[in-house]
Amino acid sequence: MTDSKPSKSARKREQLALQDLGEQLIGLTAAELAALALDERLDAAIRDARRMKAHGALRRQKQLIGKLMRNVDAAPLRAQLMLLRADETHSKHQFATAEKWRDRVIGEGSTALDDFAAETGTDDKELRSLLAEMQVAFSEKAEKTARRKIFRRLHQILVKIPR
Repeated sequence: MTDSKPSKSARKREQLALQDLGEQLIGLTAAELAALALDERLDAAIRDARRMKAHGALRRQKQLIGKLMRNVDAAPLRAQLMLLRADETHSKHQFATAEKWRDRVIGEGSTALDDFAAETGTDDKELRSLLAEMQVAFSEKAEKTARRKIFRRLHQILVKIPR
């Protein structure tokens, strides 16, 4: 005899998964949350949870959000959260890449700039002038400022490059 309804354990796992998805929604910014176009009650519950400080109250609010999530199709929400996380990961990768290039440009000079230009397809005159400015920096403060400017310019160039 096959039972067509899911077991109690399976229902509990699904409920906990929905509650976990709701907790992830609590962590989103207001703009990201607005882009999801959630149900009015669910949106209000998430906004209420953000204001709660007491552990017990927050735990109960998360349970309420999990209950409200049962009435929502979770698949599109999960997909949108994955896209948001992918964008966040890509931004972190760009930042780390800019840091590596900055260190290399400062250490190797114009040869590293040539490699950067070859890799990105952009030969930036401003970047070359920033490197020259850093090389003639007369104080530690001026050198730090030039390093920051080099990083910012590298990051600007990397952000403009399509994925």
